[in-house]
Amino acid sequence: MDTNKRTFIDVIWRLIMFICALTVIFPLLWIILESLKTNKEFFANVWALPSQFRWENYKNAWEMYHLGSTMLNTLYYVGVSLALGTFLATLSAYTLTRVEFTGRKFIWGTIMISLFLPGINALVPQYVLMRDLGLTNSLTGLVILDSFGESVFFLMLLGGFMQSLPKEMEESAFIDGASLFQVFIRIILPLSTPGIVTVAIFKFLGLYNSFLGPFIYLSDAKKYTIGVAMYHANQLMQYKADWVTLFAGVTIAMIPTIIIYIVFQRQISEGATLGGVKG
Repeated sequence: MDTNKRTFIDVIWRLIMFICALTVIFPLLWIILESLKTNKEFFANVWALPSQFRWENYKNAWEMYHLGSTMLNTLYYVGVSLALGTFLATLSAYTLTRVEFTGRKFIWGTIMISLFLPGINALVPQYVLMRDLGLTNSLTGLVILDSFGESVFFLMLLGGFMQSLPKEMEESAFIDGASLFQVFIRIILPLSTPGIVTVAIFKFLGLYNSFLGPFIYLSDAKKYTIGVAMYHANQLMQYKADWVTLFAGVTIAMIPTIIIYIVFQRQISEGATLGGVKG
């Protein structure tokens, strides 16, 4: 009897998951199909299949929206922010969870309190600070802002993972004469690789899809990231109706995140529970 109930519940959950998956996959497939039509076909029937695949729409989108330079801007912004931000998050998590010093609990508690403060509240003071430092309209300024303005979520994720590591290995290294930095580099970093990879994946997805920060701080079109570039491309549709080229641009913009998800889908799925069990 219990087995039948579990089986029925499993079927219901699988059906719900299937419907949720369709709500994500269907819009993606629809955009790709629309990007292969002509504008005439698009306005005639948005649900019909294209009579012929118009691959030139992708070439037009690449040239019209300057996606080559935009991708380079995004690569610099995401790449440097990812490397620097992940290292700083790992270093901060190690310091706050493994190193004993006066005021550590107070600092950690203050950081936890910030979880209850909406991030939008910091938008104005951040902008004023960036403006006074001359870092507006600068990709490097965005890198600094995203790297040093660390997310509490990543600190909690890495902190919970590091707390599960045995303390004896650090103590043995200190007895052998290792410095604090050597312990961090040679012991903590290798053992924390699963947590660091998970944080790096989430940071990449967040940075690549970031819109508000680049939209506010970048005023030069030559410095736009992919999110801002596609926003302005969408705004152009108020004056011209070249929707198929826009869909082609959106499809190009989606490719990196889709590749990252396909390659690291297991780590992304496991990331939600990382550090939740202490050993």
